Amino acid sequence: MSRPGPKIPPLSVTDAQRAVLEGWLRRRTTAQALAQRSRIVLECAEGHSIMEVSRRLRIAPDTVRTWRRRFIERGLDGLCDDLRPGVPRKITDADVERVIVKTLEETPKNATHWSTRSMATATGMSQSTISRIWRAFALAPHRSQTFKLSTDPLFIDKVRDVVGLYLDPPEKALVLCVDEKSQIQALDRSQPVLPMVPGVPERRSHDYVRAGTTTLFAALEVATGKVIGSLHRRHRAAEFKKFLAKLDKEVPADLQVHLILDNYATHKTPDIKRWLLAHPRFHLHFTPTSASWLNLVERWFAELTQKKLKRGVHRSVQALERDIRAWLADWNEHPRPFVWTKTADEILDKVAAYCRRISDSGH
Repeated sequence: MSRPGPKIPPLSVTDAQRAVLEGWLRRRTTAQALAQRSRIVLECAEGHSIMEVSRRLRIAPDTVRTWRRRFIERGLDGLCDDLRPGVPRKITDADVERVIVKTLEETPKNATHWSTRSMATATGMSQSTISRIWRAFALAPHRSQTFKLSTDPLFIDKVRDVVGLYLDPPEKALVLCVDEKSQIQALDRSQPVLPMVPGVPERRSHDYVRAGTTTLFAALEVATGKVIGSLHRRHRAAEFKKFLAKLDKEVPADLQVHLILDNYATHKTPDIKRWLLAHPRFHLHFTPTSASWLNLVERWFAELTQKKLKRGVHRSVQALERDIRAWLADWNEHPRPFVWTKTADEILDKVAAYCRRISDSGH
């Protein structure tokens, strides 16, 4: 019979302490480590066990135990990092806070973002000090990323539908991710490409001559990674219908076919709908608007672009199409499936958390 472990002392939070902890969570300038510790204390104060808090916050149980114990012993001061031996600090907490607030809430008069030099001039500190503060708080004003949240009213339903096909495909059916890579350019550099030599990378001219474009229709088989492709000079419903006919011919007749598509108008024309009515084994599943990341064939297009098209040189559309067909044939000799790992709930929780963060920041 196992002996019971030591009794864990209860954790209680006063109204004043709760106000401070919640303020640290809401404030954009709070360090992520301090925000996480505040979250741990608030979760424990709600009566959740250590293991439950660990699971909810996705952190180690020992981390929860450490900050729970330090709060019980020392209150709010226990959540702050201990002072370390060494030369006394010349930059106060107020100075650090001033830099962080200025970085997050202001911009320089003559630029769209701060640099270490412009911030040093504005605050009277050294450039190296600004750099250390930014590194400590993971701030990089020179970097920028793009994003777009889907406004599809059926976003949740479509995510569950598509992810369900990835993680639990139906029996006696084939799941295909279908899309078009349109306007693939046949580019010939204005001067010959200089090959790589020791110490010097491959060099190519920045300008080019465009010989024309082509469109690749592709269907990625989720289970095996094989791709059915078709090249066309135009990108219309007529070409998409021909591609559907090719899929119908190449997929065994005893299998149902589930196609994951985006919301491009070509996929929904009356002619396409009539074709689908005449071929009832085809079932269409649409990704949410502005959510092409949900379609696995986009990952395959990225492979094609990076490994074949980005640095390719083609003097004609015919040469471009020959290279694409050769690359496709080589891929299908040793196909590699892309494995989807996140569940629909994990995706939706992450999107919801992102939306809450934007809302809390006042945007």
